[in-house]
Amino acid sequence: MTANKSLLLLPGDGIGPEVMAQVVRVCDWLAAKRSIAFDLTEDLVGGCAYDAHGKPLADATLKTARKVDAVLLGAVGGPQYDQLDFAVRPEAGLLALRKERGLFANLRPAMVFPALADASTLKREVVEGLDIMIVRELTGGVYFGEPRGIFPLDDGQEKGVNTQAYTTSEIRRVAEVAFDLARKRAGRVCSVEKANVMESGRLWRKVVTATHAAGFTDVGLSHMYADNCAMQLVRDPKQFDVIVTDNLFGDMLSDEAAMLTGSLGMLPSASLGAGDETGRRPALYEPVHGSAPDIAGQGIANPIAMILSFAMCLRYSFGLGEEADLVEGAVARVLDRGIRTGDIMAEGCTRVGTGGMGDAILAELDLAVA
Repeated sequence: MTANKSLLLLPGDGIGPEVMAQVVRVCDWLAAKRSIAFDLTEDLVGGCAYDAHGKPLADATLKTARKVDAVLLGAVGGPQYDQLDFAVRPEAGLLALRKERGLFANLRPAMVFPALADASTLKREVVEGLDIMIVRELTGGVYFGEPRGIFPLDDGQEKGVNTQAYTTSEIRRVAEVAFDLARKRAGRVCSVEKANVMESGRLWRKVVTATHAAGFTDVGLSHMYADNCAMQLVRDPKQFDVIVTDNLFGDMLSDEAAMLTGSLGMLPSASLGAGDETGRRPALYEPVHGSAPDIAGQGIANPIAMILSFAMCLRYSFGLGEEADLVEGAVARVLDRGIRTGDIMAEGCTRVGTGGMGDAILAELDLAVA
C-alpha cells in the first residue's frame, strides 16, 4: 500500500454532491484494485456553506484546504442566493480558495472523445482527435488590476475603469507551467496576447520568450495575437497543443475551445499554485459545468467532468499518470459503447443516470485490470 494521498472534497451545491459521490467510488476502486488509498475529508463550500456558517467558505475549511494534497470541488451556486451581496455569494467561496491558495495557473483541456465528435457544431474532420490544453493566468490581469471602479466625471458622466497589469514574475511562472505541460504532450506552446496594441502584451511576449530561452528550448514556441487565435480555434483547432495566455483572453478562449468539443458539461479543469521546496503544488480540481439546480437531486446529472477532474488530480498532483490513463480510458470506452446521460444522449444510445454512468465506468476499470 502506498502512502495515502489527502483530498478535501467540497461537493458544493446543486448536482455537486451527486457527481462527487461517483469520484468517491473511483477512489474506493483505486484503493481496492491498485493499492492506492486516499484520506478523504468532506466539507462545505458555496451556498450550503452560507446556509450553515453565514459565509461561503468557513475559516476552518480554508485551514483544511491548506493542509491537504489537493482539493476537489463539485459546483457552487443556485438561484436562491442571487440576491446576496457579492462578498457572501456562493461564487465568493471559490474565488477565496483560488486567492488564498495562490492558484495562478488554470488548466482547461479541450478534448474530443471519438464517440462525441459529431456533437460539435464544427465538421467531424475539423475536431476529431482534438486535444488542446489552455493555460490561463488566473490571479492577475484586468480582473485584479488597480485602479478599478466606476468614477464620476465633472460633466455628469461616469467612467468605468479596469486596469490590465502584469509583472515579470507573474508571466514567467505561468509560462513555466505551460512549457512543463508541453514537455508531457506534443511539445508545442503558443503564447497568446495583443502585443500589437497593449504594453502588457509586449511585456508578456518578452517574458515568455526569455523564459523559453532560459530553460525550455526543447519545446516549440510560437506567438499569436488573441483575436487571430480566436479565429484559428474555429478554422483549424488541431494546430494547437498548449496555449498560454492571460486572465482575460484565457477566460474567453477556453470557453470557445470547450464549445468546440460539443460537450461543455463534460470538461474538467485544474488550478495550480507555486511549488514548494519539495515540488508540491497547491491545487484545486473542478468540472467546468455549473451546479445545474434545475436537475439537482434527480440522479440524472453527468458525472464525467467530475471524474475527469479527479483524473487530472491523479496526473498533476500525485504523479499517477498510469492511473489517470486508466480512468480516462474507461470514460472513453463507456462513450464508445453508447452509454449516455441525458445531456449527451444520441439516437441509438443507452440512457443512464448519474449512478448508472458511475457503474459503467467502474465496470470498464475492472475490465482494464482483469
